[in-house]
Parts: sequence; structure tokens; C-alpha cells
Amino acid sequence: MSVKIRLARTGKKKAPFYRVVATDTRSPRDGRFIEILGRYNPRTDPSTIEIDVERVDAWLGKGAQMSETVAKLYAIAKDPEAAQAPTGKTAESAKDKARAEAEEKAKEEAKEAAAKPEPEEPAETEEAPAEEEVPSEDAVEEAPAEEAAPEEAEEAPAEAEASEDASNEADKE
Repeated sequence: MSVKIRLARTGKKKAPFYRVVATDTRSPRDGRFIEILGRYNPRTDPSTIEIDVERVDAWLGKGAQMSETVAKLYAIAKDPEAAQAPTGKTAESAKDKARAEAEEKAKEEAKEAAAKPEPEEPAETEEAPAEEEVPSEDAVEEAPAEEAAPEEAEEAPAEAEASEDASNEADKE
């Protein structure tokens, strides 16, 4: 007969409460067991873990195997300081971890930026005014075109007046 130390679920629907039991591996999860070794309540804050460490050690000495979950709970029961550390993955711990990673990344980027020598910007600004003072060829060519446009605009109203006079004379006849 192979013995396993595992959790057996008890409690109400959507309100789990677990017993740590030594059971035959062929028995159902919540079925027959050999001995109750402790309790685990995940619904309290922090989770309540009560395990009889001496009895678990006795069963391990006889060749019993622990489930992964019971092994984690057993480690916490043996070391009370570990019980104070957050267990399991919660949304808050995931957010805290993401924030810490983002802060570390920002620090690394700042260090890299500080390590790189920056080019001198005053040399670039001295060249920029020189370019602005010299007019480009396009600007020189556009200036005569602008001067020609006002003359044409003056001729257009004169022609319009002449055509109006001619149409008025035609009406009189």
C-alpha cells in the first residue's frame, strides 16, 4: 500500500477548507483517509496553516510521499518566518513585481544615457543662423513673380471697366 500526504477538501460550496491527511493513493480525494495531520484555511488573511510536523515526519520516515501543495505548506509550518512572506500569486503581488521591474528598467536606461557623451549643441546652433541669413534660390525666383502679379491685377480691372463701358454703349443703341 502506497501512502500519500495530501489535501482533502471540506467546507461549503465556494468556501473551501482543507484537511492535511495521510491516505492510500487509490482513495478518492475527499474519501477515506488513514490519519488527519493538519488543517489549511486559505480564506483567512493570512492563510491559516496548522500541521502536526512530528506526525508528518513519522509518515515520511515510513515512505509516504507529499503532494506539491502539502510540501509548500509543510515548509511554511516548519519555518514560521516564511508564513509571514506572501504565498501564492495575487494580483497585488503581480502589480508590485511589475512596478519594481519598470523602475529597474528606468534606472538602467538613465545610467546608459548618463554614460553616453552628448554632442555639443552650440556648434549646431551657430550654423543655423548663417543658413537663415542667406536667401535661397527659390526665394529669389519667387520675388519677381510676386512683383509681376500686382501689375497684372491692375490691368485686369481696367479691362473689366472697358468691357462694361462697351456693353453700356451697346445697350444705349
